[in-house]
Amino acid sequence: MTINRQRRTRGAMIALLASLAAMPADAAEPTVDELQRQIDELKAMVAELKAAARPQAPPPVAMAAPAAAAPAPAVLAAPSAIVLTPPPRRGKPWYEKLTLRGYTQLRLNEIVSGDASAPAGVSRLRSIGDSNITNANNFSFRRIRLILQGDLNDHVSLYLQPDFATAVSGQSAGERREGFGQLRDAYVDWFPLKDHSLRLRFGQSKVPFGWENLQSSSARLALDRTDGINSAVPSERDLGVVAYYTPPQVQLIWNRLTADGQKLFGNYGAFGLGLFNGQGTNRTETNNSLMFVAMATWPFALDGLGLDGQVLEVGGAIMRNRVQPEIRTGGVSALSYADNRVGFHAMLYPQPIGFQAEWNWGTGPQWDDVTRSIQEKPLEGGYVQAMARVKHSPLGPFMPFARWQHYRGGFKGALNAPRLETDELELGIEFQPTPPLELTLTYGHAKRREADERRSGRAEGDILRAQLQFNY
Repeated sequence: MTINRQRRTRGAMIALLASLAAMPADAAEPTVDELQRQIDELKAMVAELKAAARPQAPPPVAMAAPAAAAPAPAVLAAPSAIVLTPPPRRGKPWYEKLTLRGYTQLRLNEIVSGDASAPAGVSRLRSIGDSNITNANNFSFRRIRLILQGDLNDHVSLYLQPDFATAVSGQSAGERREGFGQLRDAYVDWFPLKDHSLRLRFGQSKVPFGWENLQSSSARLALDRTDGINSAVPSERDLGVVAYYTPPQVQLIWNRLTADGQKLFGNYGAFGLGLFNGQGTNRTETNNSLMFVAMATWPFALDGLGLDGQVLEVGGAIMRNRVQPEIRTGGVSALSYADNRVGFHAMLYPQPIGFQAEWNWGTGPQWDDVTRSIQEKPLEGGYVQAMARVKHSPLGPFMPFARWQHYRGGFKGALNAPRLETDELELGIEFQPTPPLELTLTYGHAKRREADERRSGRAEGDILRAQLQFNY
């Protein structure tokens, strides 16, 4: 029988192995022939055991009713092969997807002629875009930004940006202190669609009003935003919820411009719709109303008109809000004021010549010199800019530009919402000797009313400025 043969074979193997193990240590060394014979015997026994372990065909069953048979002894099955299955692969955890980047802007401002200083009650040559334009300042940090961003999963991303070049007043008899940290952006994006064409943004982020307001200061040619556009949303941000939608055909054009190295405004969607507190960046909400903002922008590829590579982008935005400006006596105004605007923008990307323009009109809070109070007043202003782009030169890529800006209206970002009267022509050029460094030189001739309701008239003068931006 097969079972008996297996038992005999196993017994012989055991006996053979036992005899080998029992050999005394001082026994004569076995000859090669003896070792080979033992190996052959073991191979034969292993082969016999393998053959006996194979399933055998059952014998034919007789037609007669068989007698009850005793249960057969269990047969040891051959061990199956061990298969090591690797654990399922998982994506990186969210904290390994975060990236850290940023930029720093070091500036030098010099008023070379004009009203650098003035008697009390008279406007001095100053700018709401850079408080370090004074008669006594030299070097200053305009921005020191660190940006932490990344995908938490396939549908949620995080963006966090502080600025470490903020000034704080009143530290020593009213003296300013520079280099304080302040929150700029803190939001998450939720992408409900697989193609990420729609995003819902929750937190403190930029308000979609004004093309240059949305464009990062690290990408803008001119050193400061214009008074007419930036006065709509000083510091460009607020706390709220906003939805952005970008059709695939628009995203393709923006991707092409990005690959070409153009200075875009950032992907804030072809359409934006948002609700915000409306009081301003890092300011406590003071009324129970929300600021409503809607924006639309659309790029048109002009290849079909024989202008290969050229893109014209046009759009507009509206804003409805009620705001309570800060007042000089402390706190905020007890009254809220209409803060409504409508604007448009147009952009022909420089390939190699380009043009850019924005304008807006509306009503906002403004200090009235006659009634000595804040009133709702009309406002209007914007800018026109021309620029050129040279991709290759011994000094690296460079872009010359010329910009004229104009604004008449209140500035809700300052105490008592003073009236601004701005006209300025600025000429400049940006060099990029190496990707981490950008050097911008500008000359400007300005006529401005200072953002202080206690000073009247307009100051006039010439300003030379330089900025070194290092990206990391």
